Amino acid sequence: MPDFSQSQTGAAQAPADPPQAPAIPDTPSLKRADRSGPQRDRNARFAPIIPEAVPWRAVVIFLLIAFGLSWLVTLPLYLSGDGLAHPLFMVIAAVMMYTPAVAAFVVVLFVRRPRSIPRLLGLAPLRPLWRTAGLSAIALVGFPLLAFLAMLLGQAMGLIRLDLVNFSGFTALLEANGVPDLTRDTVLLIVIAQVAFIPLNAVFSSIAAFGEEIGWRGWLLPNLLPLGTWPALVLSGAVWGLWHTPLILLGYNYGLADVRGVLLMVGWCVLLGILIGWLRLRSASVWPSVFAHGAVNAATSALAIAFVAVESTGAAEPDPAIFGTILGWSGWIVLAVAILLLQATGQLRKRAEPGLTLAESRS
Repeated sequence: MPDFSQSQTGAAQAPADPPQAPAIPDTPSLKRADRSGPQRDRNARFAPIIPEAVPWRAVVIFLLIAFGLSWLVTLPLYLSGDGLAHPLFMVIAAVMMYTPAVAAFVVVLFVRRPRSIPRLLGLAPLRPLWRTAGLSAIALVGFPLLAFLAMLLGQAMGLIRLDLVNFSGFTALLEANGVPDLTRDTVLLIVIAQVAFIPLNAVFSSIAAFGEEIGWRGWLLPNLLPLGTWPALVLSGAVWGLWHTPLILLGYNYGLADVRGVLLMVGWCVLLGILIGWLRLRSASVWPSVFAHGAVNAATSALAIAFVAVESTGAAEPDPAIFGTILGWSGWIVLAVAILLLQATGQLRKRAEPGLTLAESRS
């Protein structure tokens, strides 16, 4: 019989090898976690970026400054009696657009200073750059497209008449400004150039839009978020609309110098503000909102080239064509459909943290 005693004793006395931990693969998710760690530390150091409760005292001071300065800046339009025909109207309107920015900086510097002003206002960080740049590109192209769709719907609803073949309205405008030797091909080339330059013009329009956005979406929207996403979006949009009152009461946009014009502006700003506010929350940056605002302003004027030529009556009544544009009933429908699509796809529930991708963000 074989003797196993020696081998058994040796096996008992031999030291056992320690168990090896299973190798963990270096997956992309772990790499992302490693990269997001320092950014999370910075976010924690500057927290809270979104306040735990609405700072109502700061909100009231912000609104008093923004609204008070808007009336002060537009006072010459009233005192002169010229209204929207004032020779410096464009300058006054541009200065007015920076009153929310003044209010925001006064509040963050002297009333309720956050740990990081750039992070609260959405000025920085721009990382991840692909997200900020991508949503900015969507704003520069998508919002003019919404304006064009609103005009097509306006024509289908019988609110406006478009001439997308001969561009008779634009041709008449060029002739009235003394442009010589106009042929159909020449007009078409000018129209193509006008449309192609809408994104570039939107960038230039964003310089003025920055003044508003740093206030409404940069400061006010984040400070209203403790109320909930929907209440914050709707309330900040309504405030934005009311802020336009000094110009609306002079007939700006709707030609209705009374409460009807103000209510129309408030309603439109609520709808548009939800879309622009979504860009702010989705990107954790104010820059896509700035470009969206600039794009709407640029497209609203540029797309007027599509109107059919009409003879002006000179009547001091609201132009019914405005209700077939992005500002009017067809625009309200297009904006509402866009909002419903964002809600149905869950986009309005997604909120990014500064410097982190949506997958890395906790909200």
